[in-house]
Amino acid sequence: MTARTLFVQGLTSRRVRDLARIARAAARMASGKRKTLKLFYEEGEPYSELLLDVMPGLARAYNVGFELRPVGPPETSAAPEPEMLAAWSRRDADALRQAYRIPRSLYSVESVGELDENARWRQAHGHYGSGMVWFEGEWYWGIDRLHHLERRLGAREGELVFTPLAEPEGPTGGSFDVFFSLRSPYSYIAMMRAPELAKRWQAELVLKPVLPMVMRSLPVPRQKQFYIVRDVKREAERYGLPFGKISDPVGAGVERGLAILHQAIPDGKGIAFTQSFYTAVWSEGVDAARDSGLRKIVERAGIDWSFAEAAMADESWRQAVDANRQEMFALGHWGVPTFRVAKRAAFGQDRLWQVGRWLEESAA
Repeated sequence: MTARTLFVQGLTSRRVRDLARIARAAARMASGKRKTLKLFYEEGEPYSELLLDVMPGLARAYNVGFELRPVGPPETSAAPEPEMLAAWSRRDADALRQAYRIPRSLYSVESVGELDENARWRQAHGHYGSGMVWFEGEWYWGIDRLHHLERRLGAREGELVFTPLAEPEGPTGGSFDVFFSLRSPYSYIAMMRAPELAKRWQAELVLKPVLPMVMRSLPVPRQKQFYIVRDVKREAERYGLPFGKISDPVGAGVERGLAILHQAIPDGKGIAFTQSFYTAVWSEGVDAARDSGLRKIVERAGIDWSFAEAAMADESWRQAVDANRQEMFALGHWGVPTFRVAKRAAFGQDRLWQVGRWLEESAA
C-alpha cells in the first residue's frame, strides 16, 4: 500500500473524522467558546445569497453563534468557466429557493474580517470557494450540505430543517441523459443511483461519457481535490455506498475504460461496466491501468476479456467522448455529472430530484 493510498484512506476514514470532531469539540469547551458557524460569503454570488437568507435563523434554531465572513471570488483554477458557472448558479439557486420555499430575508448581519484576511483564513483551513459554511474543522457547501451540518449540531432525521430533496416515486416515462467521467467521484454516486431511479421512473437512461477535467486541460487544485474526497465520503455514507479505497484511474485507466465503455453501451452493458469500474476504483483500490485490474472490472460486468481487448484496440471512442463534451458545453455546462431532460440540464449528483420532476412535468 502506497503512502498516497494511506493518506487518502485517512482523509475518508469515518473513525478519523469522528475522533477529530471529538477533539475539536473538547478544545472548544476547554476554551469556553461557543459553537460558531462561519459563512464565507461572496456578495452577489447566488449560493452565498441563499445561505445568508437561512443561516441566521438556522443558528438561532440550534442556539449557536454565527459569523458572516466576506470573501472575493475563487481563483479560475478552482472555478473554471466562470461565465457558465455564474449563469448556472443563478438558475440553480432559484430552483433551490423555490423547492425549499425560502423567502428573501431581511436579515442584517454584521460582517467579520476583511476580504483578504478571510481568504487567507479560508485557505489555511482547507478551502477555496464561497457559499461555504465552516464548523469545527469541516466545510459544508450551500443549502445542499446543511443536513450534514444539522446532524453535527444534534438534529435527528425527523428534525432536519433542510431535509435532502427526494426524487419522485414515478413512473414518469421519458428519457434523460447523463454526462459523466470515469474519474469523477460525484459521477460515481450519480451512476450508482441513476439506473435504479430510471427503472423506478420507467425512463430511458442515456449514457454520455466525457474525459475528466484534468484530461481536458482543466486542472483541479489540491485543496479542491481534498475537499471533494471528504465531501463525497459524507454523501456516499448517506446512500450506503462504499468509498475510500481509491486507485485514481486518471490517464491510461480512464482511456482504457472509455474504449471498453464505448463498445459496451451499444451492446447493452454500458451501465454494468460503468458501475463495476466505479466500484473498483473508488472503493476497492483496483488499478484500471493494469490488465489484471481491468479484467476483474470487465468480467464482473458480464463482458468477455476478448471483447475488451478488441475495444481497446479501437480509437473511435475519442471522437465519441469529444462529441459528448461539445454537447455538454452547448447546454451551458462544463462539469460532471450533468443531466439533460429534453432542453433542460442540471449539474451535480444531488440534482436527480430535479431530473425526476422534469420528467413528471413532461409526462403531465
